[in-house]
Amino acid sequence: MSVETKSGSRPAKRAVPGALVAGATSVVSGVSVFVNSYGVHAVTSPAVYTTAKNVVASGILALAAFVGFRARARARGTAASNFVDVASTSADGADRDAPARAQWGRWLGLAYVGVFGGGLAFVLFFNGLAQSEPASAAFWRDTMVLWVALIAVPVLRERIRWWNVLAVVMLFVGEVTMTGGVGQLGAHRGEFYVLGATVIWALEVVFAKRLLRELAPATLALVRMGVGALALVAYLGITGALPALFSLDAVQLRWALVTGVLLALYVATWMTALARARALDVTSVLVGSVLVTWTLQVVAGTTSPAPASLGLVLIALGVGLVVRAGLSRSYSAGRRPEVP
Repeated sequence: MSVETKSGSRPAKRAVPGALVAGATSVVSGVSVFVNSYGVHAVTSPAVYTTAKNVVASGILALAAFVGFRARARARGTAASNFVDVASTSADGADRDAPARAQWGRWLGLAYVGVFGGGLAFVLFFNGLAQSEPASAAFWRDTMVLWVALIAVPVLRERIRWWNVLAVVMLFVGEVTMTGGVGQLGAHRGEFYVLGATVIWALEVVFAKRLLRELAPATLALVRMGVGALALVAYLGITGALPALFSLDAVQLRWALVTGVLLALYVATWMTALARARALDVTSVLVGSVLVTWTLQVVAGTTSPAPASLGLVLIALGVGLVVRAGLSRSYSAGRRPEVP
């Protein structure tokens, strides 16, 4: 129960640390991967399937944004809203004097997040998922932590600490162990599609991290899925597959609705985690989604628990190490300046 201050106002609630939000994202991702492994086969075209669920996700995020806008407006008695939180803009309108290059950089970043991160990458990933083995596809997707590590150091100036190195090694070895060794990994067209999507998403992480210095997570999540959905609809129109989107039956629409809800939750928590923690830490925790997917597969009877045990332990230890370090950094931030 919160205690009111002497002035009668309630103290601000402490934000949930980014490491914990990333943990929630990994749970949603793990469930989503499991559900999508069935849903992607319910629609003949993977592009049509991902467009349908992304449209659902963008609609949910837009509705949530509208509800939040109205709630804040009523609470403040004004039409103003902090939905778009431009942290770098001063009260005297200094943003109008910002260099044109910075403005162009912002728009290019938003375009990349929407068109590539929320659009093209999904087409590549789900086409790859439909043409490859689930374990191999999951491995290549989870290499995103390696790509982010390579990019985040020079671009975002994130420092790699000893526990980052140890965690990434455990995560990578754990993934390889789960797939039965490097020799079991596929190198076919489907896997290349998944790897291409992964690289696009890794670059998106860097763009998003920079944009989140100025924009609220809800804003960027809506831009990503809204612009991405438009890009996907345009892609279907160009390829002549748009009529298939409007001819989905009731079963296919149910799959799109369920997976769309999961996607909306994923993007919302993902952007929030990125806004509160380092990119390398967030992507490291996301690898833990494989633990959730594996558990659901065991329950469903589609996999055996024995062969993957060592890999799962390594992944759990790696994720736990990052979460522990992230919580320590978060709780100590109020006592000393945090170094990126």
